[in-house]
Amino acid sequence: MQKTPGELSAPTPPAPAQGAPPVSRARTVGVGRAHAKTILLGEHAVVYGAPALALPVPQLAVTASAGWSAPAPAGAGDVSLTMTGSPSRPVATQASEGLRQLTGQFRSAMGVAEDVHLDVILDCAIPPGRGLGSSAACARAVVLALADLFGRQVSPRAVFDLVQSAENVAHGRASGVDATAVGAPGPLFFQQGRSHELPIGCEGLFIVADSGEVGRTKDAVALLRETFRQHPGTQERFVDQATHLTGRARHALAQGTPEELGPHLTAYHHLLRTAGLSTARIDTMMEAALDAGSLGAKITGGGLGGCMIALTPSARASAVTRALHEAGAVQTWVLPLKAGHRPA
Repeated sequence: MQKTPGELSAPTPPAPAQGAPPVSRARTVGVGRAHAKTILLGEHAVVYGAPALALPVPQLAVTASAGWSAPAPAGAGDVSLTMTGSPSRPVATQASEGLRQLTGQFRSAMGVAEDVHLDVILDCAIPPGRGLGSSAACARAVVLALADLFGRQVSPRAVFDLVQSAENVAHGRASGVDATAVGAPGPLFFQQGRSHELPIGCEGLFIVADSGEVGRTKDAVALLRETFRQHPGTQERFVDQATHLTGRARHALAQGTPEELGPHLTAYHHLLRTAGLSTARIDTMMEAALDAGSLGAKITGGGLGGCMIALTPSARASAVTRALHEAGAVQTWVLPLKAGHRPA
């Protein structure tokens, strides 16, 4: 029977190559999942060794479904990608360079034959180019789907390394915080490749608002790097300020003092805006959130578009959400914080 484009294959899975990891089970369809993330503080500075604080956004998720065919269809390449969504969304029939590299590394590490063509369907609720970790989440979901498809046991470190390789293609020099946070079960502290659970003592809400403007992390990273190159000393000052604000925010989160945490968020926004990484619309949204009762607000992610976050007392959440939409937000999401618990 001829396979239509985007249809998952269902032949007998190939045997692993000699020396490959053992197969625990074999499937005709593999499934993997990941979720979005938001950076509280530490954007850009984390690339230069500073710490970052991140929250998972579980209500924005991606599911990857993977199948295979052998031999590969003529002219199809080694992997094809289909994105679900509205008719207006571009559909990729071939993999992005990052995904191609990721699947190639998976084949090598897990002993998947080179003549096997991979078909991947991504159902992603994470808007791309918004600083919410869409590319990392998609990469993680694909890795887990391939592992499920071929019955391979993949360690957390191996998953991170594969996702990070795709992130380096997508964004240039990636810190690793996105690759970690899109699989994290709760808030995390990240620095120089290491992460651990972030204690939460605060009550309240983070409102995440989408400006509707698509940002490119790779462009933002290049812009900041060029600024540092042209102005000696600015890198050290930027990283020092970022480290100080992130450390103070971490302490406020743990101690349960949101009235102290909020101003650190706002101060970090000013740091990013001074570096040229904010936009007029995001600045307007940030001011609207503060005027409506938020304790602090900032851009989140790479910048030059994307999303912002606002720390908001629950009693002011409705007012802040309305103000954000009136200021230009196209979507909003809420991340609850409860002392001693992870965001729901």
